[in-house]
Amino acid sequence: MKKTNFGPLSGVRILDLSTMIAAPFGATLLGDFGAEVIKVEMPGKGDSLRGMGPFHGDEPLRWPGLARNKKSLTLDLHTKEGKEILRKLARASDVVIENFRPGTLEKWGIGYEQLKKENPNLIMTRVTGYGQTGPNAPKAGFGTPATAYSGFTYLHGYEDRPPISPSFSLTDYITGIYVAFATVTALYYRDTNEEGTGQYIDIGLYESVFRLMEFLVAEYDQNGTIKERSPGLSGHSSPAGTFQTKDGYWIVLVTSSDRTFERLAHAMNRADMLEDERFYTNSVRLQNFDLTNGIVADWVKTFNRDDLQKYLDEHGVPISPIYSIKDIFEDEHYKQRENIIEVDHPRLGKVKMPGIVPKFSETPGAVRNVGPDLGEHNNEILCELLNYSEEEIAKLKESKII
Repeated sequence: MKKTNFGPLSGVRILDLSTMIAAPFGATLLGDFGAEVIKVEMPGKGDSLRGMGPFHGDEPLRWPGLARNKKSLTLDLHTKEGKEILRKLARASDVVIENFRPGTLEKWGIGYEQLKKENPNLIMTRVTGYGQTGPNAPKAGFGTPATAYSGFTYLHGYEDRPPISPSFSLTDYITGIYVAFATVTALYYRDTNEEGTGQYIDIGLYESVFRLMEFLVAEYDQNGTIKERSPGLSGHSSPAGTFQTKDGYWIVLVTSSDRTFERLAHAMNRADMLEDERFYTNSVRLQNFDLTNGIVADWVKTFNRDDLQKYLDEHGVPISPIYSIKDIFEDEHYKQRENIIEVDHPRLGKVKMPGIVPKFSETPGAVRNVGPDLGEHNNEILCELLNYSEEEIAKLKESKII
């Protein structure tokens, strides 16, 4: 079976043993840029993501986009024959991506060290809730608990109300980006160094978000400050936050530098604030955060949203309307950037999904297919890649190994 020939990762073959969101999303990102991704799923069941909403009738709407650019192979890894097929696939592949609890694949005889004997150049990217080591390693790991463990949830909400979790699987998706980044980094090392060889990569869900919060570590380390929850960008920049316009829309405005605030002050005809000891630097504005935000809020209320956007754009002040998905679908910038694309679906006809990010000038990515039906590529993979006969495949199906 020929490897795919689309995008900068053309020629890379990945076995995706993972389920749900984080690790599979990383594999999807790699598939977007040309990697051939073989998704290994349990016969008759498949990835549990197939059963997650939203739905259109009985059709899962998340699956087509999150599992795009993959081939589906059903394989029962609990069986001797299933493990043997996986070992054969590992010999012909570059990467394995998995998110079983630590020790599970080793118990089945198909862990990293065991598969590396089949293919010394194999890379295995491993995603768990808490990593492969440490006292929490054996625990079940899901995105929302991992977000709380990372320190992220503690920061969000109002002081007089409970902390709030993100309204979607933020940590899973961020981890997926780390999966893609780490995998291509390992591939680069393997392929550009004489001594390059395969290796395994260990990613904990909570670590992907914790890595983003160097400000939290620095402030506690040096000042002993425990940052409490607050809405918006409290404690970093002033003014900053959510403001309502004259016509009832909500916008976000932030001045992340004194130069930006200077532009805002001139736009508001409040150059006097630049000489006022309460406002002339970001550090003193932070000490007068509510007062500063209040001045900006009163000024914003004198404008309709579109007029304010145009006016502050002209002055170089960062501002954005707070968009609903309906707003996004109608936005011309999203259209010109092809941030939403339309692809064919075998039952729904046409479906829309996020486009390819980022954009490569010479080797752009592409969506070659939507999320596959369960076992859709069994014959193709087993026949063309592993040279199984039709009779052998029939016996595997009859035994429910595939």
